[in-house]
Amino acid sequence: MPSMTGKRAFLELLKQEGVDVLFGNPGTTELPLMDALAVDTDIRYVLGLHEGVVMGMADGYAQASGKLAVVNLHVAPGLGNAMGMLYDAQKAASPILVTAGQHEQSFNVTEPILWADLPTMARPLVKWATEVHRLADLPRIVHRAAKTAMAPPTGPVFLSLPGDILNDEAEIDLMAATRVAPRIRADRDAIEAAADLLVRAERPVLVAGDAVAQSRAHDELAALADLLGAPVYLEGVSNTASFPTSHPLYRGAMGRLSPGLRQLLGQFDTMFSVGGDLFTLSLPSDVEPVPDGLKTVHLDLDPWELGKNYPADVAMLGDPKATLPEIVEAVRRRLDDGRRTAMERRGNEMRGRIAREREALSAKARADAGKSPVQALALLEAIGRTLPRDAVVIEEALSSAGGIRNLIRSDDPQSFFGLRGGGIGWGLPAAVGAKIALPDRPVVAIVGDGSAMYSCQALWTAARYRLGIVFVILNNSSYRILKQRVSALRGHAAQTGTFVGMDLEDPAIQFQSLARAMGVPAHHAGTVADATDLISAAIATGGPALVEVTLDRSLGIG
Repeated sequence: MPSMTGKRAFLELLKQEGVDVLFGNPGTTELPLMDALAVDTDIRYVLGLHEGVVMGMADGYAQASGKLAVVNLHVAPGLGNAMGMLYDAQKAASPILVTAGQHEQSFNVTEPILWADLPTMARPLVKWATEVHRLADLPRIVHRAAKTAMAPPTGPVFLSLPGDILNDEAEIDLMAATRVAPRIRADRDAIEAAADLLVRAERPVLVAGDAVAQSRAHDELAALADLLGAPVYLEGVSNTASFPTSHPLYRGAMGRLSPGLRQLLGQFDTMFSVGGDLFTLSLPSDVEPVPDGLKTVHLDLDPWELGKNYPADVAMLGDPKATLPEIVEAVRRRLDDGRRTAMERRGNEMRGRIAREREALSAKARADAGKSPVQALALLEAIGRTLPRDAVVIEEALSSAGGIRNLIRSDDPQSFFGLRGGGIGWGLPAAVGAKIALPDRPVVAIVGDGSAMYSCQALWTAARYRLGIVFVILNNSSYRILKQRVSALRGHAAQTGTFVGMDLEDPAIQFQSLARAMGVPAHHAGTVADATDLISAAIATGGPALVEVTLDRSLGIG
């Protein structure tokens, strides 16, 4: 066994786990690790200027690459600063090894400045959390953490690294990495029961969850949709391209409010959710989202999600890519000529209906293209026509995002990523992480002005590493989504037009000046045509750029 320091052993262990990027914001307790990185050429250290930002970068990298991401934070305040973005990463099931430097163990009993019980802090938001107490245990703990983060269902883990562990030297057995094979096939009897329900269904609907994109199961889900002639919706809180949006049976995203969901699902007699959550809602309601009599089939890699809120007639634990082909085959075995013809007729009718809906939405958007100030729908439609086919879109547009999943093409599993957990400020740093993961693809981040101000430091990192990202800031000078929600209460704010703490125009935020101060070229677009011209030009330069678009400030509610 070779003799080495803990800091060198930690980097070698990361390399065994396939890690070549480390996101971080260093402090005194991380100095041993930074010293080791000074002579290491295999791991790239990406600096962010706030711990929440580096956590968002790691999240974007993990989602876009599908690999283990690693982020290094600074003791208790650093972990605390990152907790909001760690929450988002947990909800997105992002495989991230979150590490934080800790004071030397001989010092900690005195409760020194910045000290806290770090694993206890992190534990509610991660799959596993621990602190290393012996250098001899470091290999086993790092490999266990990486294995746990990558095992289905994936998610973040946390590791506290005391300074004495990093500085100590000893003979160390680095051991080896382990990966749990993810292609779990669902139970055979459950597959047959699911096929029975799907064949008998007169009005089936498919729900595509993020697990479809994560398992790269586009083709398998499309094959089932085509066979059944069933429309496919994205789950309500969908943050990936979980179904190709150009497919003729793609019908858009489900909502997050119970009355709308109940009305939508009332059109169908059988629902098959493939990795979709049932349901994550935005607001409470006296109305249940699932109508009486709706048959439910649910496939997921996380047993917690199966039957969590609403009973499933068939609940299957399995990976979409491994299980869907067996479901398709089981359905085919049950089809006679009459049933097959009926499914084909149903599919053709649904394709025609969806095509008309798409054209109506596009026509509405194009009709608004000349309006001033810019209408969000018109802008999104124009961006959708402008982007190259291999573009990766990072979206955190919130109240301005209506129609985005129908207007901007996302046909491959790495083409679209959105905010999953709801903790805003994710979009700008996630775009940085996605670009590092996918360096050969153009990355466009579409982010609201309020969200951008939570993590504007990410612009500096994009400039520092010359990352080709176009940051499109949708500026309505307000927290518009809050205005919409408080207006819906029909109370004092709606009656008086007074929105306390929701306007951002006094003083107005100078996004172009802010971006330039961070080293990012910036431009303003006052029309839809200006915006698309600037976005195209920015993509062509291959470097970072910001395009600020002034949007209509009206609330868009009845």
